[in-house]
Amino acid sequence: MKHTILYAYFALMLAVGLPFLANLGGDGAAGGEREINPTPAAAADEASPPPAPRVPDAAAASLPAAPDELRVLMPDGSVAVMDMQEYLRGVVAAEMPADFHPEALKAQAVAARSYALYCASFSKHGEAQVCTDYACCQAWQSEERRKEKWGESFDANDAKISAAVGSTNGEYLAAGGRPAFAAFHSSSAGATENSADVWSAVPYLVSVPSPETEEDVPNYVSTVRCSPIDFRDTVLSAHPEADFSGPEEAWVGELRRDGSGRVASALLGGAEVGGKELRQLFSLRSTAFALDYASGSFVFTVTGFGHGVGMSQYGADKMARLGADYREILAHYYPGTLLVGGAA
Repeated sequence: MKHTILYAYFALMLAVGLPFLANLGGDGAAGGEREINPTPAAAADEASPPPAPRVPDAAAASLPAAPDELRVLMPDGSVAVMDMQEYLRGVVAAEMPADFHPEALKAQAVAARSYALYCASFSKHGEAQVCTDYACCQAWQSEERRKEKWGESFDANDAKISAAVGSTNGEYLAAGGRPAFAAFHSSSAGATENSADVWSAVPYLVSVPSPETEEDVPNYVSTVRCSPIDFRDTVLSAHPEADFSGPEEAWVGELRRDGSGRVASALLGGAEVGGKELRQLFSLRSTAFALDYASGSFVFTVTGFGHGVGMSQYGADKMARLGADYREILAHYYPGTLLVGGAA
């Protein structure tokens, strides 16, 4: 029954309109973007894809098993050889709230393992394979930091996250014969983003419906207000060709949106400004925004948080609470990938 409700939900969303990257940078983290846990980031044709298939034995032989250790670049510049399970416990604890559904935590563990293996497949950090900087790779927290963050809830939270990591031991997503670039973000505005609109095109990082709403996500809708002078000067700092000599209410022209509904570009003072650039200039939580002039101020109304590519973490939690398991969540947000490793 829960799965029937889940499938019907995504069917409704679709009905209503819902190889390495050239640049792993972009806006914020390549994996996820912070603030999901403020207290401690070709469209599928089917509404709800089937669980990610396991690679048949013959094909699996050509794909590497997940290693037991990683070389991790630490904040002090040292390189630590870290047990993969220890590393993933620190990543999941840093990237997703411990009170999320166990199936969402499992999905995060697999996505984090996949992303770490993707980074390890090329020399992103020289001797190290991955770092702990959320703006570059994935966030990571030590056991000491987790104890400080969780206090009396440490034992319960750590056990829950350890169970998610342990139960998916060795599992990762693969595509094209290598680990997948399993990007993720905090929350989406009804649909995730095509990677081509943020970085470069990746076949399995395409726009799919995402079920989270304002009822599920803290600060899901946020606003940024600017005085006309601040608005004008901020745009001019990046686009001196813009012309703001006319009346203030005429400064904002057409907002062009991409397939996911996010702002691809906007005409401001006659100059075309990209949505990603606007997000950076005005410190917006995402490019899913409206821009209005009212009562002498320019107002951005922003929905969701993050670059929007790959798995929405709050969307994963909502899917889990609607009855999906972690395989279904991963298959939905990374269509066309294969789930490799783990128990047969």
